[in-house]
Amino acid sequence: VTIVLGNLLVVFTVTFDPYLHSPMYFFLANLSFIDLCLSTLTVPKMISDLHSGHKTISFQGCVIQIFVLHVLGGSEMVLLVAMALDRYVAICKPLHYLTVMSPQMCISLLSGSWAIGFIHSVAQLVFVGHLPFCGPNEIDSFYCDLPWFIRLACTDTYRMEFMVTANSGFISMGTFLLLLISYIFILVSVWKRSIRGGLSKAFSTLSAHITMVILFFGPCIFVYVWPFPTVSVMITPILNP
Repeated sequence: VTIVLGNLLVVFTVTFDPYLHSPMYFFLANLSFIDLCLSTLTVPKMISDLHSGHKTISFQGCVIQIFVLHVLGGSEMVLLVAMALDRYVAICKPLHYLTVMSPQMCISLLSGSWAIGFIHSVAQLVFVGHLPFCGPNEIDSFYCDLPWFIRLACTDTYRMEFMVTANSGFISMGTFLLLLISYIFILVSVWKRSIRGGLSKAFSTLSAHITMVILFFGPCIFVYVWPFPTVSVMITPILNP
Protein backbone atom coordinates (compact mmCIF):
# COMPACT_ATOMS: atom_id res chain seq x y z
CA VAL A 1 0.00 0.00 0.00
CA THR A 2 2.82 2.41 0.89
CA ILE A 3 4.61 1.70 -2.39
CA VAL A 4 1.48 2.13 -4.52
CA LEU A 5 0.11 5.24 -2.81
CA GLY A 6 3.51 6.93 -2.55
CA ASN A 7 4.41 6.48 -6.20
CA LEU A 8 0.88 7.28 -7.40
CA LEU A 9 1.03 10.50 -5.40
CA VAL A 10 4.28 11.48 -7.13
CA VAL A 11 2.89 10.68 -10.60
CA PHE A 12 -0.39 12.57 -10.13
CA THR A 13 1.25 15.54 -8.40
CA VAL A 14 3.79 16.03 -11.19
CA THR A 15 1.16 15.47 -13.88
CA PHE A 16 -1.43 17.94 -12.61
CA ASP A 17 0.75 20.64 -11.01
CA PRO A 18 1.97 23.02 -13.75
CA TYR A 19 4.75 24.32 -11.46
CA LEU A 20 6.34 20.86 -11.55
CA HIS A 21 6.47 20.57 -15.33
CA SER A 22 10.26 20.59 -15.51
CA PRO A 23 12.77 17.96 -16.71
CA MET A 24 13.72 16.89 -13.19
CA TYR A 25 10.13 16.18 -12.15
CA PHE A 26 9.34 14.66 -15.55
CA PHE A 27 12.01 12.02 -14.96
CA LEU A 28 10.97 11.62 -11.33
CA ALA A 29 7.35 10.92 -12.30
CA ASN A 30 8.45 8.31 -14.84
CA LEU A 31 10.76 6.73 -12.26
CA SER A 32 7.82 6.50 -9.86
CA PHE A 33 5.73 4.89 -12.60
CA ILE A 34 8.41 2.24 -13.20
CA ASP A 35 8.74 1.59 -9.45
CA LEU A 36 4.96 1.28 -9.23
CA CYS A 37 4.99 -1.31 -12.02
CA LEU A 38 7.91 -3.19 -10.43
CA SER A 39 6.19 -3.45 -7.08
CA THR A 40 2.81 -4.48 -8.50
CA LEU A 41 4.54 -7.12 -10.63
CA THR A 42 5.86 -9.09 -7.66
CA VAL A 43 4.55 -7.91 -4.28
CA PRO A 44 0.79 -8.69 -4.71
CA LYS A 45 1.62 -12.23 -5.82
CA MET A 46 3.93 -12.66 -2.83
CA ILE A 47 1.26 -11.42 -0.39
CA SER A 48 -1.36 -13.68 -1.98
CA ASP A 49 0.93 -16.71 -1.74
CA LEU A 50 1.76 -16.01 1.90
CA HIS A 51 -1.92 -15.58 2.77
CA SER A 52 -3.24 -18.62 0.91
CA GLY A 53 -0.23 -20.90 1.29
CA HIS A 54 -0.63 -21.81 -2.40
CA LYS A 55 2.82 -20.82 -3.69
CA THR A 56 2.60 -21.66 -7.38
CA ILE A 57 2.96 -19.90 -10.72
CA SER A 58 2.56 -21.26 -14.25
CA PHE A 59 5.54 -21.65 -16.57
CA GLN A 60 4.13 -19.00 -18.92
CA GLY A 61 3.45 -16.68 -15.98
CA CYS A 62 7.02 -17.11 -14.78
CA VAL A 63 8.44 -16.25 -18.22
CA ILE A 64 6.20 -13.18 -18.51
CA GLN A 65 7.25 -12.04 -15.04
CA ILE A 66 10.93 -12.39 -15.98
CA PHE A 67 10.41 -10.47 -19.23
CA VAL A 68 8.53 -7.56 -17.63
CA LEU A 69 10.92 -7.48 -14.67
CA HIS A 70 13.95 -7.03 -16.92
CA VAL A 71 12.21 -4.48 -19.16
CA LEU A 72 11.37 -2.37 -16.11
CA GLY A 73 14.73 -2.93 -14.42
CA GLY A 74 16.75 -2.10 -17.53
CA SER A 75 14.62 0.97 -18.23
CA GLU A 76 15.05 2.22 -14.66
CA MET A 77 18.83 1.88 -14.86
CA VAL A 78 19.02 4.02 -18.00
CA LEU A 79 16.47 6.48 -16.60
CA LEU A 80 18.68 6.99 -13.55
CA VAL A 81 21.51 7.93 -15.92
CA ALA A 82 19.18 10.43 -17.62
CA MET A 83 18.35 11.92 -14.22
CA ALA A 84 22.07 12.21 -13.43
CA LEU A 85 22.58 14.02 -16.75
CA ASP A 86 19.76 16.38 -15.83
CA ARG A 87 21.40 17.18 -12.48
CA TYR A 88 24.79 17.66 -14.14
CA VAL A 89 23.42 20.22 -16.60
CA ALA A 90 21.38 21.96 -13.88
CA ILE A 91 24.37 22.32 -11.52
CA CYS A 92 27.29 22.74 -13.92
CA LYS A 93 25.65 24.54 -16.85
CA PRO A 94 22.63 26.34 -15.38
CA LEU A 95 22.44 28.99 -18.12
CA HIS A 96 22.10 26.30 -20.79
CA TYR A 97 19.76 24.08 -18.78
CA LEU A 98 16.48 24.79 -20.58
CA THR A 99 18.20 24.63 -23.96
CA VAL A 100 19.96 21.31 -23.35
CA MET A 101 17.15 19.64 -21.41
CA SER A 102 14.43 20.57 -23.88
CA PRO A 103 11.14 18.64 -24.03
CA GLN A 104 12.40 16.83 -27.13
CA MET A 105 15.59 15.78 -25.31
CA CYS A 106 13.62 14.56 -22.29
CA ILE A 107 11.28 12.48 -24.45
CA SER A 108 14.24 11.08 -26.39
CA LEU A 109 16.01 10.05 -23.17
CA LEU A 110 12.84 8.44 -21.83
CA SER A 111 12.19 6.59 -25.10
CA GLY A 112 15.80 5.43 -25.18
CA SER A 113 15.56 4.06 -21.65
CA TRP A 114 12.48 1.98 -22.51
CA ALA A 115 14.06 0.77 -25.76
CA ILE A 116 17.25 -0.35 -24.01
CA GLY A 117 15.22 -2.08 -21.30
CA PHE A 118 13.19 -3.94 -23.93
CA ILE A 119 16.28 -5.02 -25.89
CA HIS A 120 18.00 -6.16 -22.70
CA SER A 121 14.99 -8.27 -21.67
CA VAL A 122 14.57 -9.85 -25.10
CA ALA A 123 18.28 -10.71 -25.20
CA GLN A 124 18.02 -12.39 -21.80
CA LEU A 125 15.09 -14.57 -22.83
CA VAL A 126 16.73 -15.50 -26.16
CA PHE A 127 19.58 -17.04 -24.17
CA VAL A 128 17.25 -19.34 -22.21
CA GLY A 129 14.37 -19.83 -24.65
CA HIS A 130 15.58 -23.20 -25.94
CA LEU A 131 16.43 -24.78 -22.57
CA PRO A 132 14.66 -28.09 -21.76
CA PHE A 133 12.67 -28.22 -18.52
CA CYS A 134 11.71 -31.68 -17.31
CA GLY A 135 12.80 -32.03 -13.70
CA PRO A 136 12.64 -29.78 -10.61
CA ASN A 137 9.95 -27.11 -10.59
CA GLU A 138 10.67 -25.17 -7.38
CA ILE A 139 12.61 -21.91 -7.08
CA ASP A 140 13.99 -20.45 -3.86
CA SER A 141 12.40 -17.01 -4.29
CA PHE A 142 9.02 -15.31 -4.11
CA TYR A 143 9.28 -14.15 -7.74
CA CYS A 144 10.73 -15.52 -10.98
CA ASP A 145 14.11 -14.36 -12.20
CA LEU A 146 16.73 -15.86 -14.47
CA PRO A 147 19.30 -17.08 -11.89
CA TRP A 148 16.73 -19.42 -10.32
CA PHE A 149 14.84 -20.13 -13.55
CA ILE A 150 17.93 -21.40 -15.40
CA ARG A 151 18.81 -23.85 -12.62
CA LEU A 152 15.58 -25.76 -13.29
CA ALA A 153 16.77 -26.81 -16.77
CA CYS A 154 17.58 -30.47 -17.44
CA THR A 155 21.01 -29.76 -18.89
CA ASP A 156 24.35 -28.19 -18.07
CA THR A 157 23.60 -24.47 -17.67
CA TYR A 158 27.07 -23.16 -16.86
CA ARG A 159 27.56 -21.38 -20.18
CA MET A 160 24.00 -20.08 -20.15
CA GLU A 161 24.40 -18.69 -16.64
CA PHE A 162 27.62 -17.02 -17.76
CA MET A 163 25.91 -15.37 -20.76
CA VAL A 164 22.97 -14.14 -18.68
CA THR A 165 25.30 -12.86 -15.97
CA ALA A 166 27.46 -11.08 -18.54
CA ASN A 167 24.40 -9.43 -20.12
CA SER A 168 22.97 -8.23 -16.82
CA GLY A 169 26.41 -7.33 -15.50
CA PHE A 170 27.17 -5.23 -18.58
CA ILE A 171 24.07 -3.05 -18.30
CA SER A 172 24.34 -2.84 -14.49
CA MET A 173 28.03 -1.96 -14.34
CA GLY A 174 27.86 0.24 -17.44
CA THR A 175 25.07 2.45 -16.13
CA PHE A 176 26.54 2.46 -12.62
CA LEU A 177 29.90 3.70 -13.94
CA LEU A 178 28.16 6.40 -16.00
CA LEU A 179 26.36 7.55 -12.85
CA LEU A 180 29.60 7.55 -10.87
CA ILE A 181 31.37 9.59 -13.55
CA SER A 182 28.52 12.12 -13.65
CA TYR A 183 28.69 12.59 -9.86
CA ILE A 184 32.46 13.09 -10.01
CA PHE A 185 32.09 15.70 -12.78
CA ILE A 186 29.46 17.56 -10.75
CA LEU A 187 31.52 17.65 -7.55
CA VAL A 188 34.77 18.57 -9.34
CA SER A 189 33.01 21.33 -11.27
CA VAL A 190 31.52 22.80 -8.09
CA TRP A 191 34.86 22.52 -6.25
CA LYS A 192 36.78 24.29 -9.05
CA ARG A 193 34.38 27.22 -8.92
CA SER A 194 35.10 27.57 -5.19
CA ILE A 195 31.48 28.46 -4.53
CA ARG A 196 30.79 29.08 -0.84
CA GLY A 197 28.79 26.12 0.39
CA GLY A 198 28.73 24.75 -3.15
CA LEU A 199 29.89 21.26 -2.27
CA SER A 200 27.39 20.93 0.56
CA LYS A 201 24.57 22.08 -1.72
CA ALA A 202 25.67 19.62 -4.40
CA PHE A 203 25.77 16.78 -1.87
CA SER A 204 22.35 17.82 -0.59
CA THR A 205 20.95 17.80 -4.13
CA LEU A 206 22.45 14.41 -4.98
CA SER A 207 22.14 12.60 -1.63
CA ALA A 208 18.67 11.11 -2.22
CA HIS A 209 19.58 10.14 -5.77
CA ILE A 210 22.86 8.51 -4.67
CA THR A 211 21.10 6.57 -1.89
CA MET A 212 18.54 5.16 -4.30
CA VAL A 213 21.24 4.31 -6.85
CA ILE A 214 23.23 2.35 -4.26
CA LEU A 215 20.15 0.44 -3.07
CA PHE A 216 19.13 -0.33 -6.65
CA PHE A 217 22.48 -1.21 -8.23
CA GLY A 218 24.00 -3.05 -5.27
CA PRO A 219 21.66 -6.06 -5.57
CA CYS A 220 21.71 -5.91 -9.39
CA ILE A 221 25.50 -6.13 -9.54
CA PHE A 222 25.87 -8.93 -6.98
CA VAL A 223 22.59 -10.85 -7.37
CA TYR A 224 24.24 -13.73 -9.23
CA VAL A 225 26.83 -14.23 -6.51
CA TRP A 226 24.85 -13.33 -3.39
CA PRO A 227 21.05 -13.21 -3.89
CA PHE A 228 19.10 -10.27 -2.47
CA PRO A 229 15.55 -11.11 -3.62
CA THR A 230 13.74 -8.33 -1.77
CA VAL A 231 15.98 -5.26 -1.81
CA SER A 232 15.65 -3.78 -5.29
CA VAL A 233 12.06 -4.96 -5.79
CA MET A 234 10.63 -3.57 -2.55
CA ILE A 235 12.95 -1.06 -0.83
CA THR A 236 13.73 1.19 -3.82
CA PRO A 237 10.05 1.72 -4.79
CA ILE A 238 9.29 2.62 -1.16
CA LEU A 239 12.12 5.17 -0.89
CA ASN A 240 11.54 6.85 -4.25
CA PRO A 241 8.56 9.03 -3.14
